[in-house]
Amino acid sequence: MTSRTRLDRVRASLGIAQLALQQIEDDLNADDVDARELAAILRELQEDIDVPGGLFPALAQLVSTAARWAEQLEPDRDGDASCPLHEAAALLTDNAGQRLNWAVRSLDPQGDDA
Repeated sequence: MTSRTRLDRVRASLGIAQLALQQIEDDLNADDVDARELAAILRELQEDIDVPGGLFPALAQLVSTAARWAEQLEPDRDGDASCPLHEAAALLTDNAGQRLNWAVRSLDPQGDDA
């Protein structure tokens, strides 16, 4: 029964996250968003790669946690489940995060965080 309650909490949390992300998307669709504001919004999603405070670092941490559990649960400890999860976490920070940083620098080369 505990896992059902846990799954219910995960579903509820994802619903809240989806609503929050929809609000951000609505703000991005505003007619008056300029390059500097877009860069500031994107910075909030990523922050600095070394600071685990943005959306991508938080997602990477979540996927890494799942990967560590998968390592323990894999019957043969062969990495069939954990390796793809570790790779997904790395892609979130190394690939997606870096590309987001490039876009931010292009939109706001001054890097003003205001």
